[in-house]
Amino acid sequence: MERRLGVTDAVVVGLGAMVGAGIFAALAPAARAAGGALLGALGVAAVVAYCNARSSARLAARYPSSGGTYVYGRERLGPFWGYLAGWGFVIGKTASCAAMALTVGAYLWPGREHVVAVAAVVAVTAAGYGGVRKSARIARVIVAAVLAVLAGVVALCLTSGAAGSPWGGGAWGVRGLLEGAGLLFFAFAGYARITTLGEEVRDPERTIPRAVPVALGIALSVYAAVTVAVLSVLGTDGLAASAAPLSDAVRAAGWGGLAPVVRAGAVLAAVGALLALVLGVSRTVLAMARDGHLPRALAAVHPRHRVPHRAEAAVGAVVAVLAGCVDLRGAIGFSSFGVLAYYAIANAAAWTLGGRVLDRAVPVVGLAGCVVLACALPPASVVAGAGVLGLGALLYGVRRAGSRTR
Repeated sequence: MERRLGVTDAVVVGLGAMVGAGIFAALAPAARAAGGALLGALGVAAVVAYCNARSSARLAARYPSSGGTYVYGRERLGPFWGYLAGWGFVIGKTASCAAMALTVGAYLWPGREHVVAVAAVVAVTAAGYGGVRKSARIARVIVAAVLAVLAGVVALCLTSGAAGSPWGGGAWGVRGLLEGAGLLFFAFAGYARITTLGEEVRDPERTIPRAVPVALGIALSVYAAVTVAVLSVLGTDGLAASAAPLSDAVRAAGWGGLAPVVRAGAVLAAVGALLALVLGVSRTVLAMARDGHLPRALAAVHPRHRVPHRAEAAVGAVVAVLAGCVDLRGAIGFSSFGVLAYYAIANAAAWTLGGRVLDRAVPVVGLAGCVVLACALPPASVVAGAGVLGLGALLYGVRRAGSRTR
């Protein structure tokens, strides 16, 4: 594939995946879990995300090819760990795609969210088929619009007469804080889109290490500002009880007439996240198909558009089916476990790179953080996620045994 993306494009692709999922979908569930420690949960999620981002950036600079941690795990830890990372990423992020499609449906046409979700998947898959630069341009427009909406929400809330202190309010415990952090981590995981596009980034040794922390830093700043603003007018209990917290916050601030604009911003954010997610998942499918872990037909690259068109079409088809039949909460919980498992392997792979004390310490903190947050997720998510990872390991063993008998 062609290397067409620069630093700005790579940052925008990462922001398109991050800004949207958490700020419009995960704030209220995280508030219900973390209670008065919501801002602390955001801080914990940010620390784990930073460690994962630093580890991923170091690995991506060393191995600038499509596939992300699937490639890093294979090269640094062995074929099985690379395969397991790829399996966790594809399964978890396919669920994320369905969650974002359902978010589009929930905001755009409540009561008909499944129909709208399927239509959104078809449209986004078609956009990705036109080439990665086209997708990056679309993401650029979406990110700019969403950031403008979020800036408006922050300004309206913090300058209103209803604004109070965002600190405290509501009981909390360590278990709830960690569960809230695990839910909020779902929103930070978009920087993986940058590393999985490594084969399409210009000068990846310099571009990826620069783009990842920039995208993460912008997303963290946005998340912190919006969380403080919403808490200042709704409080912890009001935020926890809200189905559409940003719209409710604007109403509480006395600007109810602008709530439809916020709703439109939520739709744009979810579409941007869905677009970036489909790009990342299809590139990992491409890498696994090249190595024979998935059907090799999925490794084809379109001769004109230079995109893995069969992988994109396959991912789009699976996501469309999921979006038509699953619920949003189940998709998010299942996805979070798979993503944390993926980054646990990334940190283990980064630790083998050696380097200075900080270079060795960051992957250790990141690995421990991923394990803790994964275990703190709701039990149903943990059981389902562990079961799917176990199934992937079983399929790998069966395939290996079959290849030895030939």
